[in-house]
Amino acid sequence: MGFNWAVRSRNNESQVYFFLIVKPEQRRRGAGSRLYEDLALIAKEEHAKKLQVKIRDDCPECKTFAEKRGFIERSHYINLAMDLYAFDDLPHDNAIAKLKSEGLLFTTMEELGNTEEAQRKLYVLNDTTAMEMPGSDGSHIWPSFEDFQKRVCQADWYKPDGQIIAIDTTTGAWAAMSAITRMNGYDYAFNLHTGVDKQYRGRKLEQAVMVLALRFAREVLKVNNVHTDEDEQNLPMIAVYNELGYTQKPGIISMEKNL
Repeated sequence: MGFNWAVRSRNNESQVYFFLIVKPEQRRRGAGSRLYEDLALIAKEEHAKKLQVKIRDDCPECKTFAEKRGFIERSHYINLAMDLYAFDDLPHDNAIAKLKSEGLLFTTMEELGNTEEAQRKLYVLNDTTAMEMPGSDGSHIWPSFEDFQKRVCQADWYKPDGQIIAIDTTTGAWAAMSAITRMNGYDYAFNLHTGVDKQYRGRKLEQAVMVLALRFAREVLKVNNVHTDEDEQNLPMIAVYNELGYTQKPGIISMEKNL
C-alpha cells in the first residue's frame, strides 16, 4: 500500500529527512497515518529533534496531511525549465562583450586547471552567494571546504567545464559563477547554482554567466532542455530566469516539525 523511509541529515544528526508514499488508490484508508506514526516513533527513539519532508506544490492533499500533524512550511522552491530550441542567445553577445571590455574574464574550472586553489575560490563564491540569497537562513551550505570538495568537486555529476566563472582581471576577484551539469540517466541539463558577488551586482553578470552555461548545455552536453530550482522568495533571480525564457513548472515545499 505504501512505505516510509527516513535518513539523518549529513550536517545535523538531530534532524531526520523522510519520505512517505501511499499509492493513490490506497489513500484515505489509514495507511499514511500508520506509516507516519511508525516513522515518528522510531525517530523519537533515535533521539531525533526535528522531522523534515519535501512535498510537491501541486499536491494540496499532501500539504494538508503534513499540516494536520504539526508540520510548518519553511521554504518553497519553484521549478523552472528552458527549451533550448527556442533560446536565442545571440542578443546577449553585446552585453558579454561590454563586460569583457570592463575587465571581466569569462572562463571555466577546466580552463583554470580545476586545481585545489581554484576549488577553494569556487567554494567561497558558492557558499557566500548562497547564504546571501533571499530565503536563506544565513547558514553555511557546507561546513568546510573539505566537505564542499568531497560533495561537489569529487561528485560524479561535477563537470569542470560546466562551472562557468567570471573573474575581475584588475583585482583577481571571483565575481560570478553559474554551474550546470547533466546527471546520469537524464535527458536534460540542470542549472545547479548561479551567484554574483554583491559588489558586482547590477551589471547583468547573472545573465552573462547563465547564457554561457546554457550554450555549454546545448553544444557540449547535447540536451534540448535545462531545469533549475529557485526559492520563491528570490524574486530577482526568478526575474532573470523569466527574462531568459524559462517557464515555471510544479515545485517543492519543504516542511518541518519539532519533536
